Amino acid sequence: MTLDDVARKCEPPTTPQTIGRLETGTRTVSVGWLNRIAKALGVEAQDLVDRGEAAEIKVAAVLGPGGAVAPRRAAIVVPPRVDQGQIAVMVSASVGDYRSGDEIWCDTLQPEDFTNALNRDILVPRPAGRFLFGRLIDRSDDKLQLLPPGAGGRQQIVANPPWIAVASKLVRSL
Repeated sequence: MTLDDVARKCEPPTTPQTIGRLETGTRTVSVGWLNRIAKALGVEAQDLVDRGEAAEIKVAAVLGPGGAVAPRRAAIVVPPRVDQGQIAVMVSASVGDYRSGDEIWCDTLQPEDFTNALNRDILVPRPAGRFLFGRLIDRSDDKLQLLPPGAGGRQQIVANPPWIAVASKLVRSL
């Protein structure tokens, strides 16, 4: 994005010169400005500031069908940031594609967004603190159809869950 693009997306809009001054440090960045610019860029304000000793891991190789090769350009990976509304599932015994010790990070969805989770693994709350976990294979009216992980499981049908959580990250120790 250009300085002009960022300035126009700010609410209320500002000038490219102001954004340039904030970027170069000739004008002090307040929390208010940081929040406005972050919103214009579609990121969190914390993503715009140096966090000091943020954990980074240098990428040494890229693994593909031809084996491991050096990356074409320098790259790093950073630990995932926890987003609002995320929950986790801890796997205590191997089932389906999951192994004992896995952590499945999930993003919660409201009923109007359930179709975004089709053909994905989801966690569904049930009464009395129970849950179902499985692949969302269909949504018709207010009913969800799930296949449990692993071979031979029977389809489960759940009506009107208040929310679901779709698997978004798998954390696995080797």
